[in-house]
Amino acid sequence: MTASDTARPDPIRQEIAALGEQVDRLLDTVRRLNEENRSLRHSQEQLANERAGLMARNEQARSRVEAMIQRLKALENNN
Repeated sequence: MTASDTARPDPIRQEIAALGEQVDRLLDTVRRLNEENRSLRHSQEQLANERAGLMARNEQARSRVEAMIQRLKALENNN
């Protein structure tokens, strides 16, 4: 090996290094996307639970209003 061989970068080594850097960036992207996905699934679950609670409260309110209407009709019919 001559001095000029050591001064000149090996194209294969450069390509391997570039591929290694690209793999590292891809791994970082996968990790970030996995974390984002986990966070979004958690948020979706929370929103679904909140929606279910709101629907239940809405149904209770509807039932109460219907019961009041029935009582008002009964009072009206008694008079």
